[in-house]
Formats: sequence, structure tokens, C-alpha cells
Amino acid sequence: MRTTQAQHRSTWGLAALGAVLVSSSSALAAGIGQPEPWQMGRQVPVTENARDILSFEHGMHWLSFGISLFVLGLLLYCIYRFSEKANPTPSKTTHNTLIEVAWTIVPVLILVAVAIPSFRLLRTQLSDPKADVLVKVIGHAWYWSYEYPAVEQGGGFTFDANLDEDKQPKLLGTDNDMVVPVNKIVKIQVTAADVMHSWAMPSFGFKIDAVPGRLNQFWFKADREGTYHGQCSELCGARHAYMPITVQVVSEEAYAKWLAEGKTKFARIDNDTAKFAAAR
Repeated sequence: MRTTQAQHRSTWGLAALGAVLVSSSSALAAGIGQPEPWQMGRQVPVTENARDILSFEHGMHWLSFGISLFVLGLLLYCIYRFSEKANPTPSKTTHNTLIEVAWTIVPVLILVAVAIPSFRLLRTQLSDPKADVLVKVIGHAWYWSYEYPAVEQGGGFTFDANLDEDKQPKLLGTDNDMVVPVNKIVKIQVTAADVMHSWAMPSFGFKIDAVPGRLNQFWFKADREGTYHGQCSELCGARHAYMPITVQVVSEEAYAKWLAEGKTKFARIDNDTAKFAAAR
């Protein structure tokens, strides 16, 4: 009887441990295009730049972990080796040339090793490849505007993207989404009409400030279709938390169709606004 109870307890213990591990792994898992409950890691990267950032971050974590273990080992060794009991007659040595040279050179070598991938990543981010798509992003208090220049497939329109509280995920959906084609270099030019904002898209691996009177520029190349969410990352006023960003990455065919339809859809909004202004 006791053996049976012990087996039951062991089974329940294993099940509980499995549940803990599953919940922990789900908490560590990153979302695709949006945050997940209890998420601790970055969102799944969909650009080469975002993957490079993630790899660099993981490398820095392992390096920091190794340095921490090394320092901890030194502390424990010193506590044991130079305690009063183990070393009743303390040394009066005040300098050690070898140690002083080592603790100067080793950190320099570590910083050089960190700088190489860091500068490589910065070079990629600051490069200026030829754009397949150009979009101008304007931050307002508190919504975003997107301008698409006229191209062969369509374009030549502007639209606003406001928070849509009925969409999911909560406070991350917009009434009009920014749309870009997959596997194409998209260059965005970002500015602001009133105060400072910041256009941030975690899955793309970057954010860029929107500054009044200044035109900042960045690029990305998403290699996975889907809907991706971000938010303004600069404290910009009372409704800062209600300034979401939604980007749809679609196929080239779907993008061409959206461009053609968008010129009619958003031109109608502009014409209504013009008529209203004239009536006033």
C-alpha cells in the first residue's frame, strides 16, 4: 500500500515538474509579431538585423555569465585560501606586476572582442541600400501618418493610423495598417509634426526617433509574411500608451493590389476632408 502511494506521489511529482518546465518554457518563449503573456525574451526576429541583434545579445549574456563565474570563483578561493585559519601569517605583499598587467590587458581584449561584432552590426544598420519601397512616417499627438509615393503599381496617397480598441491584441491594433511586401528592402523616413515620438518595431529589430523638423531614416527587409505590432517608444504626452504601430508584411501580388486599391480608398478620405475645409 505504501509502495503504491509512493508511486502515486512520484507520478504527481513528475507531472508537477513537467508542468513547471512547460510553463517556464512558455514564459521564456517569444511571440511572433506581438508580445506574449509573461514573455521574457525578444520577439521572434523576422529581419537579418533583428537576428544579428539577438545573436549578439545572447553572446553578451554568455560572456557576462562566464565573467561572473570567474569572479565568483576568485572570491571563494580568496575567502578560503586567505582566511585567518588557513593563512595565520598574512602576506605583506602590496604589488604584483603580473596580476596588474593581466587585469589591465584582459579587459581590453574582452572589449576588443565585443567591439568587433558590435561595429559590424552598426555598419549593417547604418548602411544605405537601394530601396524597393519608400514610406514616410509622421508622428502626431497621438497617431501615425504614412505617406506612400506614386509608383508604377499605384501609391501616391497618405493615410492616418489611429488606435482601434476593438482589435486584438489589446491597444496594439490600428484602423489602417502600414503594408509592405515581403523580401523587399523597405526604407522609412521618420519625422514628427508636434513633439518627439519613436517608431519602434521589435520584430524588425529597431526603433527610430521621430523628431520635429528632422528627417531620420532606416531600412528593413522582412522575410516572413504576417502582422507585426509595435508602439511609440518615446514618452510623448497623455495618450502615449495609445499610439500603436501595425505593419502587415504581404506577398508582392497582395502589395500591388493594396497599392492600387489604396489610392482610391484614401483619396476619398482626402477629398471629403477638402470638401469639409472648403465648407468652413
